[in-house]
Amino acid sequence: MAALLPAEWIKNWEKGGKSEFVQLCRALSENKNHDVGFRDIQQALYELAYHVVRGNLKHDQASNVLGDVIEFREDMPSILADVFCILDIETSCLEEKNKRDHFTQLVLASLYLVSDTVLKERLDPETLESLGLIKQSQQFNQKSVKIKTKLFYKQQKFNLLREENEGYAKLIAELGQDLSGNITSELILENIKSLIGCFNLDPNRVLDIILEVYECRPEYDDFFVPLIESYMYMCEPQTLCHILGFKFKFYQDPSGETPSSLYRVAAVLLQHNLIDLEDLYVHLLPGDNAIIEEHKREIVEAKQIVRKLTMVVLSSEKTEEKEKEKEKEEEKTEKPPDNQKLGLLEALLKIGDWHHAQSIMDQMPPFYSTSHKPIAIALCQLVHVTIEPLYRRVGVPKGAKGSPISSLPNKRAPKQAESFEELRKEVFNMLCYLGPHLSHDPILFAKVVRLGKAFMKEVGTVKKFVSDRVAKFQSDGSKQEDKEKMETLFSCLLSITDQVLLPSLSLMDCNACMSEELWGMFKTFPYQYRYRLYGQWKNETYNSHPLLVKVKAQTIDRAKYIMKRLTKENVKPSGRQIGKLSHSNPTILFDYILSQIQKYDNLITPVVDSLKYLTSLNYDVLAYCIIEALANPEKERMKHDDTTISSWLQSLASFCGAVFRKYPIELAGLLQYVANQLKAGKSFDLLILKEVVQKMAGIEITEEMTMEQLEAMTGGEQLKAEGGYFGQIRNTKKSSQRLKDALLDHDLALPLCLLMAQQRNGVVFQEGGEKHLKLVGKLYDQCHDTLVQFGGFLASNLSTEDYIKRVPSIDVLCNEFHTPHDAAFFLSRPMYAHHISSKYDELKKAEKGNKQQHKVHKYITSCELVMAPVHEAVISLHLPKVWDDISPQFYATFWSLTMYDLAVPHSSYDREVNKLKVQMKAIDDNQEMPPNKKKKEKERCTALQDKLLEEEKKQLEHVQRVLQRLKLEKDNWLLAKSTKNETITKFLQLCIFPRCIFSAIDAVYCAHFVELVHQQKTPNFSTLLCYDRVFSDIIYTVASCTENEASRYGRFLCCMLETVTRWHSDRVIYEKECGNYPGFLTILRATGFDGGNKADQLDYENFRHVVHKWHYKLTKASVHCLETGEYTHIRNILIVLTKILPWYPKVLNLGQALERRVHKICQEEKEKRPDLYALAMGYSGQLKSRKPFMIPENEFHHKDPPARNAVPATLQNGPGGAGIPTSLTINTVRLEEGTTEETADKLKEKSQGVVKVINKTVNATPKVTTSNGNSASNSKIIKEKDDKEKSGKEKDKEKKDKTPAATPEMKALGKDGKDKPKEERANKDEKAREIKEKTPKSDKEKEKVKKEEKASKEEKSKTVVTIIESKSSVEKEREKEPSRERDLAKEMKSKENAKGGEKVPVAGSLKSPVPRSETSESEREQKRRKVDTHSSPSHSSTVKDNLNELKDSSAKHYINHTTPTLSKSKEREVEKKDLDKSRERSREREKKDEKDRKDRKRDHSNSDREVPQDSTKRRKDENGTTGSSKHSKSESPSDSPRLNEKEKEKNKSKSSGKEKGDSIKAEKMEKSSSGSKKESRHDKEKAEKKEKRDSTGGKEEKKHHKSSDKHR
Repeated sequence: MAALLPAEWIKNWEKGGKSEFVQLCRALSENKNHDVGFRDIQQALYELAYHVVRGNLKHDQASNVLGDVIEFREDMPSILADVFCILDIETSCLEEKNKRDHFTQLVLASLYLVSDTVLKERLDPETLESLGLIKQSQQFNQKSVKIKTKLFYKQQKFNLLREENEGYAKLIAELGQDLSGNITSELILENIKSLIGCFNLDPNRVLDIILEVYECRPEYDDFFVPLIESYMYMCEPQTLCHILGFKFKFYQDPSGETPSSLYRVAAVLLQHNLIDLEDLYVHLLPGDNAIIEEHKREIVEAKQIVRKLTMVVLSSEKTEEKEKEKEKEEEKTEKPPDNQKLGLLEALLKIGDWHHAQSIMDQMPPFYSTSHKPIAIALCQLVHVTIEPLYRRVGVPKGAKGSPISSLPNKRAPKQAESFEELRKEVFNMLCYLGPHLSHDPILFAKVVRLGKAFMKEVGTVKKFVSDRVAKFQSDGSKQEDKEKMETLFSCLLSITDQVLLPSLSLMDCNACMSEELWGMFKTFPYQYRYRLYGQWKNETYNSHPLLVKVKAQTIDRAKYIMKRLTKENVKPSGRQIGKLSHSNPTILFDYILSQIQKYDNLITPVVDSLKYLTSLNYDVLAYCIIEALANPEKERMKHDDTTISSWLQSLASFCGAVFRKYPIELAGLLQYVANQLKAGKSFDLLILKEVVQKMAGIEITEEMTMEQLEAMTGGEQLKAEGGYFGQIRNTKKSSQRLKDALLDHDLALPLCLLMAQQRNGVVFQEGGEKHLKLVGKLYDQCHDTLVQFGGFLASNLSTEDYIKRVPSIDVLCNEFHTPHDAAFFLSRPMYAHHISSKYDELKKAEKGNKQQHKVHKYITSCELVMAPVHEAVISLHLPKVWDDISPQFYATFWSLTMYDLAVPHSSYDREVNKLKVQMKAIDDNQEMPPNKKKKEKERCTALQDKLLEEEKKQLEHVQRVLQRLKLEKDNWLLAKSTKNETITKFLQLCIFPRCIFSAIDAVYCAHFVELVHQQKTPNFSTLLCYDRVFSDIIYTVASCTENEASRYGRFLCCMLETVTRWHSDRVIYEKECGNYPGFLTILRATGFDGGNKADQLDYENFRHVVHKWHYKLTKASVHCLETGEYTHIRNILIVLTKILPWYPKVLNLGQALERRVHKICQEEKEKRPDLYALAMGYSGQLKSRKPFMIPENEFHHKDPPARNAVPATLQNGPGGAGIPTSLTINTVRLEEGTTEETADKLKEKSQGVVKVINKTVNATPKVTTSNGNSASNSKIIKEKDDKEKSGKEKDKEKKDKTPAATPEMKALGKDGKDKPKEERANKDEKAREIKEKTPKSDKEKEKVKKEEKASKEEKSKTVVTIIESKSSVEKEREKEPSRERDLAKEMKSKENAKGGEKVPVAGSLKSPVPRSETSESEREQKRRKVDTHSSPSHSSTVKDNLNELKDSSAKHYINHTTPTLSKSKEREVEKKDLDKSRERSREREKKDEKDRKDRKRDHSNSDREVPQDSTKRRKDENGTTGSSKHSKSESPSDSPRLNEKEKEKNKSKSSGKEKGDSIKAEKMEKSSSGSKKESRHDKEKAEKKEKRDSTGGKEEKKHHKSSDKHR
C-alpha cells in the first residue's frame, strides 16, 4: 500500500507538512465512499503515530495536529483508539525501549482526545497501568472475568411462587378463544405482554405454551404464524429453535413416538423462515451416520435374500428353515424405529415446502427417504397438485372426467405447472427424488405418462411446423430457441422414464394397464431411444436399489418355476403366469426365457404359444432382449469343431421367426441389427433374417425341394403357395405386410439386398480367413439363400412403384454398388416384369383390339420400350469383345426371363386342382362336419380351384406372347463374329454357369433355356457343342461349388440329361426335335449359313454314341472326384450324383464302376467324416434300387466289335473356343507306351523333320486348356453320308495331302499346349486298368474288330483339311514349313484340282457303327497290317513341336487304332468279300462324289475363318468300359484339330520305306482319277506294302524309341 504521509512533510512539518496533513485528513473524511475513507484515515493516523514512535516527529507536535483533525469525523476518537491498540501490540514486541517510551508519551499527550473508557476497552491492562488509567492490571483482569461470568453463564431463576398460575390460565384462555372474529395477532400479542408483566410470567414458557396451543389448532396458521413472528422480536433468535429442539428431545426415548402435530408446527415455522433448518436438524434423531449404516445394511440384506433365492435347496427341512427366516425378517421390518428427520420431511412435503424437504433428502442416501411409504405418498401428492393445471389442459384422455385436485392453501408452496417448460423446472426434479417409489401411486404414474405422450404429440406438431417454416422462410431465432427447449425437455423426459417410470413399473404388482399406458408414450419414441431405455432398465436399474435387487431375484425364481413346468399341454395356464410376471419385469423374465431357449430348442413352440398374454410394451422389450441375446459378445457363434453354426444361434433365429410372425412386434431394430452386422462383415446373423422372412412371408428356401414342388414354383403365386412349399404356410398376409412396412419405413429393403450380395464374396475373401472351409461354404450358402429368399419376398410383396423407386438400374447396381451380376439381375428381374406388364396394360387400354396378333404386337412393343435401356446398360458390364459373340439383347433376355415366362407347368396345376377335388369329395363324405362349415370349406376349395385355373390360363397366354417375342428376337442373338465355339463359351461362361447355381428354379430355367434356343433354330447356336461342353468335364465346376450350389448344379445337369435322354430314347423324337435343326450340324461353316444337306446333320445312331460318351465322361469325372480324398470334391459329387440319379447312370458297367467307388467311400469315411459317410450311404442305397433299370452298353448304343477305336477330334472353326473339356470321344483305349512312341517316330521320319514330335502323354494324363482364345471347341461333328461316298483312292490321296499341311489351329494348339492343367494324371492309371479288362476274346470278336478297324479307316480317310483350300492360309503355312512340306502341299493341291476341286469336309467319326461295304480292299489291307503290327490297343495324345518353338508348333492328337491279330485265313475271306462289294459300288460313288464336291466348294467358299474340324472319336472295346479317349477327361479344346490326319500319318508310317511309300501313294493318286478299273492294282500295291512293313517293323520301333526319348 502506498504511504499517505510523504517523508518531506515530516521534514518540513512546521513549514508546510502539518497543513498538508490536515488537508489530507479533511479530504479523506469528506470521501463519499464511507468504507474507503475509514480505511484511509486509519492509515494516515497510523503513519503519523508511527513516525512519532520512530522518533521522526515529536509527540506534542503530533498531539497538536490530532487535536486539529479530531473534529473531522464523529468516530475519529474510536479510529485513534484502534491505531493506539495496534501500536500497543507492535511496540510491546519490540526490543528498543525508546520506541515504547515514544508510544507511551504520545498516548499520554493524546488522552484529552480519547475517553478513558474506550482506551480501557482496547489497550492491554499492562499498558493501561503504565499510563496510570488503572491501578493494578491483575485486579482489572479478575474483575472483567467476574462480569463476563455474570453476563453469560449465570441462569436467571424465576421464582415460581412469584409467577402466578392465574397468568398462565389467562394466557391459555387468550390463545384458545374463538379466533374467527376480528381478533388479530397484534391484539393478542399486546394482551400477552400485559399478562407477562402483570403476572411475572417467564417469556420462554409463554412461547412454549403458544407453540403447544398452535399444535392443537393447526388450522389457524394465519393467526399463529404472525403471532410467533411478532413475539420473536422480543426474544433471542435461537430461543424458538431451542424450545422446539427440547420438544423433539422429549420424544426420543426408545418407546416414544413424536406426534405429527409437532412435525407440522416445525415444518410451518421452517417454511416461514422463523427457524433455520440447520439449527433444528441437529436436535433430531437418528444421526446421519446411523442412516447411512442402515442403508448399507439394507443393501447387504437384499443381496443375502438374492443368494438364498438362487441357492439350490435339496431337502424339505431347508425349505422350512427358509420360511422361518422369512417370518423373522417380516417381524423385524414391521416396526422401524422412530425417525424424526423423516417425520419432519413428511410434514414439509404435506404443507408444500419443497425447498426444505429437498435439503433434508440431500442429506440422506439416494431414495432412502422415499423408500418410506408415507414420504413417497406425500411427495406424490405434492406432484399431483403441481401438475394439475397442465394435466387438465393436455393430459386427460377424451371422455375421461377425472377428479380435480385442489391446490395447497399456502402461498409458499411450489408454483403449479401451466406449461411443459414449468413442468420440467418444478416437477421433474421431484420425480427424480421419488425414483422407483412412484409405484406407490399408479394414478400419478399414469398422469406423468399421459403428459409425456402429450408432449411427444406437441413435439411432432412443432417439428412439422418448424420444417414447414424452414421450407417457406429461413427459420428465425425464436424458432431455433423453441427447438432447443424441446430437445432439452425431450432429454429430461427420457431421464424421467429411465430413472422413475421403468423402475416404478418393476415394483408395481403386475399392472397390465400401466404397461399399456406406458407403451402409449413409448411408441412415439424412435426404437433407438426405446432400446437404450430397456438396456438401462435391464442391466443397471435393478442394481440401484435394495428393493429392486430383491424383485429381480424373485422374478427369476418365479420364471424358473414356470419354465420348469411349461409343456405343450399346459401352454394356456403357463402363458397366463408368464403374462402376469411380464407386466412388471419383462426384461428379467425374457432374459431367462431366452437363455432356456438357447439351451433347449424344443421349448421354442410352447414358449411362442405362451406369449399371447403379453402387452405391447412387453413385445417391444422382447424384441430388444432378442437382439441383446444375439449380440452377446461372450457367446461363440461356432461350435467347437469350427465347422457349424452354434445351436444357440440357430435356436434363437428359429424363435425369432416364430415370435415375430405370430405377434405384432416391431421389426426395425432386428433388421437394422442384421444390416449393421453385414456392414461389419459378419454374416452369421443372416440366419435370423432367413428365419424371419421364411416364417413371416412364407417364402421357403430349401435345397430339398422335390421336382413336383420345383415345377409348382414355376407357376403363378397361387400355385406356388399351394404346391411349392413344404409347410402349407397360411395367413402370411398380415405378417408379410408388417415385414414390408418395417423395411420400407426404415429404408432397409435395398441396403439389405446390396449388403447380402456384396457379403457373398466377403464371406470367402474377408470373413473366411481363418475359418474351416466347410463353415465358409455354409456361410456362403446361407448368405446366398437369404438373398434369394429376401429378393423373392420383395418381388412378390412390394408394389411396382415401391420396387422401381428403390432398385437402381442394372449398370448402377453392378458398377457403383459392386453387386455381382447374377444378384443384380435377380433384383432387377421383377422390375422388368412389372414394367413390361404395366406398359402392356397401357397399350391395351389405348387401343382395343382383341385379336391375338394385336395383343402379341403390343406385348412385343412394350418389351422393346422397357428393355431398350437395359440393353444399353448391360454393355458396360463386360469387355467390348464379349459383344462380338453374343448380343446385349440376348444377354439381357437370358437374365431377365424366368421359368414363368418359358413354360406353363400344366401337370402342377392339374395336380393341385385334383387335390382340391379330392378334398371337396372328402368334405362331402364327412358326416360329422356341420353343414355350414361344409359349405364354407367347399366354397373355399371352389374359389381356390377357380383361381388356379384362371392363373393357368393367364400364364399360358403370357408364355405364348414371350415365345413370339423370342422368335422375333432370335436372329439377332448370336453374332458369332469369331466362332460358334467362342459363342458357346461366352454363353456358358456369362449366362448358364452363373445362373444355374443361383437357385433351384434358375437351374431348371438354364436347362430349359438351352433347349428353347435349340428349338427356336437360333442361328450360330450349336446345341451339340453346348451339351458337350456341359457334360464333358464337370470336375472343375463341381469342385468349386458350395454344398447348395452343388445341389443346384446337379439339378441343372439332371434337366439337361433329361432332354438328352428323351432324344436318345426314340429315333422318332430325335428326328422330330433334332433332325433338321441347325444345332445338330456337324460342320460349322461361316456365319450366316446354317442350312445344309442332310449329310451335315448328326444322325440318330451317332447321337447315341455321343450320349454314351457323355455318360462315360460323367462317370470318369465322378470317379476322379471320389478318389481325390478331398472333402469338397467327394461331398459335391455325391450331391450332384444324387440329383442326376433319374437319368444317370443308365449303362450297367458305368453304374458298377460308380458303385465300387461309392462303396469304398462308405468304408473309408465311416469313422473319419460321418457326414460324407451318410451322403455316400444314401446315394449307394438309391443307386442299388436303380440297378434293375440299367441296361448293358450294347443296348444303350449300337455297338460294333471291340478294339475299334474312336478318333478323338475337336470341332474348330477359327480362333476362339474356351477352356472347357472337349472331344466327343466315343471309345477309350489304353495308351501303350511303345506303340505311341513307335508311331511318333515313324511320323517324324515321314514328314522329314517337319513335325517334331514330343510325346507328352506317355506319363501325363489329358489336360484342359485355358487358352488365350484360340482353342478349338469341344464338339465333335459327325458325318455319315460322306463315308459311303468315298473311294479308297481318294482316302489315300487325302492321307498324303494331310501330312504336310499344318493349319493355324494346330499352331494355336501349340501355343495353348503349355496351359494344360495337370489334372489328367490321376485318371490315367484308372483308365488303363479299366481298358485292360475289356479286350476282346473270341475269334468272332476278332472278326468284328477287323470290320470295325476297316470302318474307322474309311472315316479317317475322309478327314480333309479344308483350310488348304483357302490359298491365303496355305501360303502362310508354306512360309513357315520346310520345302519338303511345301512340295507335298503342291502335289496335294494339284490332285485336288484334277479331281474337280472337290473339298471334302472333315468326316465325323461318330458315325453309324455298321461297317460300310463300300470301303475298298486296300483299306482293309491296311487295317489288317495295323492289326498285325500292334498287338494291344493304344491311344495317343498330344504331339507337339519342339518346346523352343512352341509359338509356331502345331499340336496334334493322333490315335493308333489297333486290334489283336487275326488268323490269316479269316483275313483273306473278308478281303475277298470286301473286294467284290467295293467294285460293284465304285461307279455309284464316283457320281455322288462329283455332286458332293460341288456342294463342298460352295460351302467352303464362305468359311475362310471357320475351319471345320469335325473330327470325332470312336467307340469302346466290347466289354466295354465307358472309356473315353485318353484325353476324354479334359481334353483341351485346342487339342484336336488334326486328329484324323495324324491317324493317317501313323498308318502311313507303318509302311516300310519312306520314299517308297511316297512314290506308291503318288502313283495311286494319279490313278485314282481314272476310275474304278484300277482298284485291283491299288489293292496289290497295298499287299506289297504290308509285306515290306512286316519285314521292317522291328527296326522302325527301335528308332522310334530313341527319337521319342530325345524329344521327351
